[in-house]
Amino acid sequence: MKLMPNIHERNQMNITEFILLGFGDLPQLHSLLFLVFLVIYAVTVAGNILIIVLVKVDQHLHTPMYFFLGNLSCLETCYTSTILPRLLASLLNGDRTISVTGCIAQLYVFGSLAGTECFLLSVMSYDRYLAICKPLHYTALMNGRLCLQLVVGLWIGGFMSVSIFIFMMSQLTFCGPNEIDHFFCDFRPIIKLSCIDTHMVEVASFISSSIFTLPPFLLTVVSYVYIISTILRIPSSTGRQKAFSTYSSHLIVVTIFYGTLIMVYLVSESDALRDLNKVFSFFYGVLTPLLNPLIYSLRNKEVKEALRKVLRKFLVF
Repeated sequence: MKLMPNIHERNQMNITEFILLGFGDLPQLHSLLFLVFLVIYAVTVAGNILIIVLVKVDQHLHTPMYFFLGNLSCLETCYTSTILPRLLASLLNGDRTISVTGCIAQLYVFGSLAGTECFLLSVMSYDRYLAICKPLHYTALMNGRLCLQLVVGLWIGGFMSVSIFIFMMSQLTFCGPNEIDHFFCDFRPIIKLSCIDTHMVEVASFISSSIFTLPPFLLTVVSYVYIISTILRIPSSTGRQKAFSTYSSHLIVVTIFYGTLIMVYLVSESDALRDLNKVFSFFYGVLTPLLNPLIYSLRNKEVKEALRKVLRKFLVF
């Protein structure tokens, strides 16, 4: 149980900024880490923006699946931009401080984008379910108006999903120590630094996560159960292979996202794996946005063909 200092003591001890330790225990590798993260950030942003451009300019990609893919690329660009620029700056100039307000704001944006991605991946899986299991009704069911409504709803829902417990976190008092053993402001490291009771915040976080994460996850799982069941009933191997190719990229993305999410927030809670938390978080928050455009561009024939068309036009000029 946390000791509760009186109000006068709290006002004297209140801290206004945190220190993100990040990779501070590896000062000899800061230059190398800066170059590695700079390349990752540049490739991630370039890759995802390329997907957005291809979806916009190629008529063959003006379908619900690629409309959602364009939103996923936009989301991943925002995702990595929430973490890496701040990390790059700290590696470059050695300043690892961040204000308490700035830290909570970073957590809000990161958590909102995570919630949005949960919703988006479930919508994308439902889209694949309709395309494979209800092909005759797909066009009528997944029309342009519904796609737009779904996207607007999932972005709003994602940013609303963490609003309550983030507001509650902003009311917490932090009296020291002020060191966060992480490279960005994540929920668990921050909550440990509060010098007042955080039980209600943790309950609010759990309820919010359960309400806004579990249903999208279950919808994704159920959609893929039906998809796999339908594909296995296709008589010809060619038909099964073609059907599988239309959703395999998304299945890989879903597996990576939820797999790393579980590693960060469940497995890493044990003492034996606690030191690996930063590694899991790095994969979840940094590498996943990098891998998504690579997965879709390397495994999707339509995206590769659209890229070839753009490159041919560019080379002509």
